[in-house]
Amino acid sequence: MKKTKILCFMAALALAPSAFAVYKCVDEKGITRIGETPPDECANVPMQEVGRSGTVLRTIAPSLTPAQVEAARAAEEKKKLENKAAAEQARKDEALLYTYASEREFDMTRDRNIEPINSRKKVANERIAAIDKRMKQIEEEMEFYKAGKSKAGKTRETPESLVHDLERAKKEKATIEKSLGNYDKEIAELKLKYDGDKQRWIALKQAKK
Repeated sequence: MKKTKILCFMAALALAPSAFAVYKCVDEKGITRIGETPPDECANVPMQEVGRSGTVLRTIAPSLTPAQVEAARAAEEKKKLENKAAAEQARKDEALLYTYASEREFDMTRDRNIEPINSRKKVANERIAAIDKRMKQIEEEMEFYKAGKSKAGKTRETPESLVHDLERAKKEKATIEKSLGNYDKEIAELKLKYDGDKQRWIALKQAKK
């Protein structure tokens, strides 16, 4: 069978005009395919364009499947993102080296950025102390009403204004406490950022030596 295929192939070349070329491949089932135009069965395998003398003029890569096309597109997109990230990192590194002259400057800049946050924390804690004091006063007034008796022997009702004042104070305190938590988180993030920048700066400096 193989010998017959080769003979057919050589016959096709012999009968072809001088400029004629045929296309040949071994398909996915292992069958040799030959045609004056690219055989459909050669779409997913390497194919050769063969001249009259039997010389391989060129090798044609197989057509990509939809999955391969998508994989190639994804790989290209990934490469673009990696190049973009590398360029951005190079820009940051250059800015880092330009901005800081010593390790100590990182600590100074970090503390300078944390200082206003600590000031806000101080004001918030002072406000909480004032709220606690006011809540204690309200609770004492409410106890007075609970303990007191009217001439008829009935317990006096706590004024709604005191109840509302206490609830409002509790809500304000909860809001400020949430802000304090955010301030602590902001400070922690700044410390982490400047420590990371400093370590990167040290590494870049050492690499230049």
